[in-house]
Amino acid sequence: MALLKNRLTFNTTAARHCNFIMQMDIARHAGFDSVELTSEPVRAYLEAGYSHKDLKVALHGLQVQGIGALLDIERTGELGQEMMGQAEELYALATVVGAKGVQLVTGPLDYRAVVEYRRDGRTSRYSGVSGCSEEEQIARTAINLQRLADRAQEVGLIVYVEALSWTPVATLEQQVRILERADRDNLKIVIDYWHCYTSGASPEDVANIDKRHLYGIHVCDSLPFLGGVPDETVLRDVATGHGILDLHAWTQAVKATGYEGWWCSETFCRAQQQSNGYGVAKQLYGQLDALVNG
Repeated sequence: MALLKNRLTFNTTAARHCNFIMQMDIARHAGFDSVELTSEPVRAYLEAGYSHKDLKVALHGLQVQGIGALLDIERTGELGQEMMGQAEELYALATVVGAKGVQLVTGPLDYRAVVEYRRDGRTSRYSGVSGCSEEEQIARTAINLQRLADRAQEVGLIVYVEALSWTPVATLEQQVRILERADRDNLKIVIDYWHCYTSGASPEDVANIDKRHLYGIHVCDSLPFLGGVPDETVLRDVATGHGILDLHAWTQAVKATGYEGWWCSETFCRAQQQSNGYGVAKQLYGQLDALVNG
């Protein structure tokens, strides 16, 4: 399939409560020819007895930009071995669906672990690199990303990091430092407007990133963030375009880097996710088209 500039991509959060087949049908009807998948619906489809051939038929005509996500990428020791095993499974699934990339996510996924660690200096939950110096956080994450990128390279995949804004390693500056330290050509980041905003970045910060570091863009919105540890379930519960982010400014900032890759609308708005997925996806396509190509 030809590589198109500024490709509009369906993110499955817009049809979060639908099964895999319905998600792909919604994507097509909205006008998308490109998708970013999550692994759970794909695995559920295969576990229900459908074959790899059935899967490819279901994806016909849709370019899979990425599939996610491998969580808590800073794990070491036995947890690190577990992480590499999970990476192997996800890379294999990416190969089956014909994905170009695999999404990697910083941890801890549970923001409550960060809240507790900041408050008490400890938590019974997985806490990632909390308590380590920033240099240790950068070094540990970079070493793991080298391992993950090297294995991905062997199977022809890009790996792209999404740094969750409540985690110890979250800022754009930290992400760039990690990429440069890891020094792998197939290692990139995704720009997510919400995670950028709630980790303290501005559109101007995004505009200054070297485009070679960028793999994908998540266009999304936010309610006002007043500080502390951002709670995604609260702050992202708003329809894209109805929050406080200047979506045009963020989009123009990405474009200022020279980036011409894929863009997707990601929504965690409960009202949108409980609405008619066909209508939501069509509205998001039109909005995304106007932002990126208008």
